[in-house]
Amino acid sequence: MQPPDPVGEEHIVLGRIVGFFGVQGWLKVHSDTNPRKNIVKYKRWFLKSAAGWSPVVLLNGKEQGKNVIAKLEGVDSREQAANYLGLDIAVLRTELPALASDEFYWTDLIGCLVVDQNQALLGTVKRLFETGANDVMVVNDERENRSGEKLFGNEILIPWLRPDVITQVDIAAQRVEVDWDPDF
Repeated sequence: MQPPDPVGEEHIVLGRIVGFFGVQGWLKVHSDTNPRKNIVKYKRWFLKSAAGWSPVVLLNGKEQGKNVIAKLEGVDSREQAANYLGLDIAVLRTELPALASDEFYWTDLIGCLVVDQNQALLGTVKRLFETGANDVMVVNDERENRSGEKLFGNEILIPWLRPDVITQVDIAAQRVEVDWDPDF
């Protein structure tokens, strides 16, 4: 039995289904959680298709080498699993652990304005990713050139180093202040 999709609650994407594992309906999962196996701690997932979010029940999940694999209720063959390839995996925001006052989820940074220490707009946060040494914030370049034209299309890569580079984060104001030369 699948749980109902709560109306009005925010879905937070934690990963996506990227392949098959075996012939009994197991799915290979790309997880954005840290550590990656944490995605299988949530027993109720929401999968996004063209029709919208659909709730599913996770029966089992584990690390398998460098991957995470998962078994969903009602998916018992490779053919059934094929219907789930490429779908985003989300949970409800209310199911995420509470954070300390100086912590936030990456998803909350997406779309934030990024300004330098002179309050000049650099752009908006597009995504974040891990490199091993440090995380990196990818910013859509929205600066203007000397002619006043926007520099759309370029990306600025900013290392996520607090407090040296990332000097202030205000989620309520949707703003990140950085000490960074965007032309570096």
